[in-house]
Amino acid sequence: MSDSVKIGHFFPVKGTPLSLDRRAVQGKEQTAAPSEFRNMLQSELLKFSHHAELRMEQRGIRLKPESLTQIMKAVDEAALKGAKDSLIVYRDIAMIVNVPTRTVVTALDGQAMKSNVFTQIDSAIILS
Repeated sequence: MSDSVKIGHFFPVKGTPLSLDRRAVQGKEQTAAPSEFRNMLQSELLKFSHHAELRMEQRGIRLKPESLTQIMKAVDEAALKGAKDSLIVYRDIAMIVNVPTRTVVTALDGQAMKSNVFTQIDSAIILS
């Protein structure tokens, strides 16, 4: 748990920011509505509920960008398989993620995982 990135509400899935090539759209009418753009952007984010942020702070859980990338890929895979609520175990951290909304609902460290029963999940992903 020596990972060093503080979690905010959102973390982008792709490591690069969105950019627009002005030469590609000059003279062309833009067709995407702002809400469609917002939906597309949100579908590529991993969000953390307020509860999850509190638990991570209380338990000293910090994640590196590389760790978050692995977790986000796991969420993508779970979505492809039709999962709704997944337990994702990464090293000594467990997270319950609502897959359709890409939201981490809660997080546990190694100590809190012991003798714990996970309910209301339909899938589990163990990452190494």
